[in-house]
Amino acid sequence: MCGRFTLLADELALRKRFLFKNDVTEVKERYNIAPSERVFAIICDDSIRRGGFIQWGLVPFWAKDKKIGHRMINARVETVHEKPSFKHLLTRRRCLIVADSFYEWKTNEVGKSVHRIHLENESLFGFAGLWDKWERDGEILFTCTIITTEANEYMRPIHHRMPIIIPRNQEDIWLSHQFDHPYNVQQFLMSVHEPQFTSYEVSTYVNNAQHDDIKCIEPTSL
Repeated sequence: MCGRFTLLADELALRKRFLFKNDVTEVKERYNIAPSERVFAIICDDSIRRGGFIQWGLVPFWAKDKKIGHRMINARVETVHEKPSFKHLLTRRRCLIVADSFYEWKTNEVGKSVHRIHLENESLFGFAGLWDKWERDGEILFTCTIITTEANEYMRPIHHRMPIIIPRNQEDIWLSHQFDHPYNVQQFLMSVHEPQFTSYEVSTYVNNAQHDDIKCIEPTSL
């Protein structure tokens, strides 16, 4: 699964990288983004990219209780085209969830160690995400989930799952291509190129979701 990540870029860097047209506010460095918090996402609206904040943890439009979002931070690519909560979003409500690294916990003989994983050659990237709009009793929520896949060769010693990162040259396809069936979207996701990762160990300070400062990304050994 993907349960924590970082985004340290300012608005100018986000705009330069993802080319969204609208104004955004309240962009700040985030060292430990956790489920149920706001994440920065990119959608495509009539061929125009838009950026903004939505809540992490998908609440389907038909849900009676918004608390369902706590259980829907990730969607498995192997079954995403079959699940009622996700399959219809594949053809109409795709997004990029922007990050510059993510954390994963590696099980070892004494417990778990925390690793910060990022791309070798590019700081900012977009997770493959789905979003939905939920309305009930006058409340409106825009929420999202991150799609995950089996770990690649690099990630496998750390964890058996990893988030899908859309390659930069395929982001327009993900955001705006008119797929005619959820299965076709799933097949596209299964075919994207694997990212080239690098990583280092950080402290268990990250474990507390209330911790959101530079200590989260400091290596355990220098």
